[in-house]
Amino acid sequence: MTRISTDILISGGGIAGLAAAAAFGSAGFSVVCADPSPPVTGAEADGADLRTTAFLQPSVPVLQAAGLWALLEPFAAPLQIMRIIDAGGEIIEPRVIKDFNAADLSDAPFGWNLPNWLLRREMVARLADLPNVSFLPGIATTTLLTRESEALVTLSDSRKVSAKLVIAADGRASTMREALGIPIKTTRYGQKALAFAVTHPIPHDNVSTEIHRSGGPFTLVPLPDRNGLPCSAVVWMETGPEVQRLAALPVPDFEAAINARSCQILGPLTLAARRSVWPIISQIAARMAGERVALMAEAAHVVPPIGAQGLNMSLADLAVLLELAQADPANLGSTKMLDTYHRRRHFDIQARVTGIDALNRAAMIEGQFLRDLRAGALNALYSIAPVRKTLMKAGLGLR
Repeated sequence: MTRISTDILISGGGIAGLAAAAAFGSAGFSVVCADPSPPVTGAEADGADLRTTAFLQPSVPVLQAAGLWALLEPFAAPLQIMRIIDAGGEIIEPRVIKDFNAADLSDAPFGWNLPNWLLRREMVARLADLPNVSFLPGIATTTLLTRESEALVTLSDSRKVSAKLVIAADGRASTMREALGIPIKTTRYGQKALAFAVTHPIPHDNVSTEIHRSGGPFTLVPLPDRNGLPCSAVVWMETGPEVQRLAALPVPDFEAAINARSCQILGPLTLAARRSVWPIISQIAARMAGERVALMAEAAHVVPPIGAQGLNMSLADLAVLLELAQADPANLGSTKMLDTYHRRRHFDIQARVTGIDALNRAAMIEGQFLRDLRAGALNALYSIAPVRKTLMKAGLGLR
């Protein structure tokens, strides 16, 4: 039976796993990255992930080190302003509008937004340029055996991989995490998210807008123009049954629903992509690592899509792992390295999961009195400049 020896085995070739493979490969480590599903790298292809990801400022150096940013930047739409609108009054119209402007903190935008299918396309292309990275699409990791000196992983094609470090980037139902017996805490909200793209007559001016009423936020995120028209990605969070109802509506009825919910702040919205439905949960692993294995991304933490936190938390995981690996390559995957990784990441993740859980519950509020209270709180917090700046810095993951 073939045995492959490598420095690092990455279980999972989603965006986080591909970014990790590019980063460690660019740093000179030998890497094997296995994922059970071949990546879908075209917008029109079956199974394309039509959601978008906003890379916040602190994520860019990680992408630069991985040789990815130069490939991604030409396609990215900058996010200069984060706008929060409360439309929780008796009728659906904006009653509180607050802008958080990146210019208050630095010359750079908060972040840059890109479609997920395009991220996969560019990341897979980058891996093909790295001779020390072996990407195995369509192959799963099935079993894990760890010992003090190495980890042994069996692949779905029966090959075995011996690695100094296994990075579990294999999602919320992580096989590697389960093999280690690391417990998780899951919170369910009875919510789903509807993701799609729209065109609109009024330019978005690089403003990302969250509109709060009930059920969850309706978020419009800037995309580059499409066919000469301004374009935005939308994530609409609602109760599970309501999302299923909306997803099944004929296009004219669906457009009427999104135009009501968006308060027409960008003018009439026209559906410009198919609708996809995603479950909403919070999840956190009790530990970030086990023997010879580091958990990252959704194997370690899952949050609702609020404030562009999810993938940026994953890239913060990657930044710490990469720093520790490069500081002491001879002890890659050692207990000391992984204990340090757990210590440096777990507290921040717990704080973010708790904070986003609270924001999501506030966004879901149904009762009018509580919605009024939420609008008042937004007004009060925004009005105090130091608080506003602290909130922006916390959102970006800056100290």
